[in-house]
Amino acid sequence: MIPAPYVWFAWSSAFLLPWGFLHWRFPAHRRAMVWASLLTEPLFVPSYWNPPSLFDLAERTGFDIESLIFCFGIGGVGAVLVNVLTRRAARPVERGERHHPRHRFHRLVLLAPFAVFALLAPLGWNPIYPGILAMLAGGALSAWCRPDLARSTVLGGVVFVLYYMVFLVGLEVTAPSGYIEAVWNLDALSGIMLGFMPLEELLFAASFGSYWAGVYEHFTWKRPESVRAVQPTSGMT
Repeated sequence: MIPAPYVWFAWSSAFLLPWGFLHWRFPAHRRAMVWASLLTEPLFVPSYWNPPSLFDLAERTGFDIESLIFCFGIGGVGAVLVNVLTRRAARPVERGERHHPRHRFHRLVLLAPFAVFALLAPLGWNPIYPGILAMLAGGALSAWCRPDLARSTVLGGVVFVLYYMVFLVGLEVTAPSGYIEAVWNLDALSGIMLGFMPLEELLFAASFGSYWAGVYEHFTWKRPESVRAVQPTSGMT
């Protein structure tokens, strides 16, 4: 059993293990992983949950080391997991395709999740809800603007929920009894639990996975394509 003050650090650090494995074994996806990991930002401490953290930073400042580790870990994996599982790699979109009438809204679509979050955040909701809705809007608009990313959007949501549930189970098994009830601000949430999992955790995973699965390709004008050459290797590029 992990002592309560170190559960958040251990749990967030665990997300770096699959990140490191994918980065090592699938060099074709390294650029996307690093790009997406650096783009991901922590938003939900302490309004959504307030776990004990190293040096009590979450309690004292609302910004902690573990959140940075957690966001880095889920960002890189969320961006490439579907492509790894379906054996696809990001390839440049043909220049002529970029002039399709649909793409006249390209920049607006890219900005949409940030705009949705900014519009909803002042309503006084717990920040997890604007975050979920912003990422769902981003995923839906991304699939509309880039139909080639629609498959990644749907699969990303499903796959990341399953992936995230593994870590939630690990948290439940290794943390002290009552840890989830103690650190999640359940009174500020819906109160709906799926077993020991707050519904909002699964909604976050679904929205994050659906948006993040195509975020690198959308921002960088790439498309996922099946490539036989994408083989797991241990060599460095």
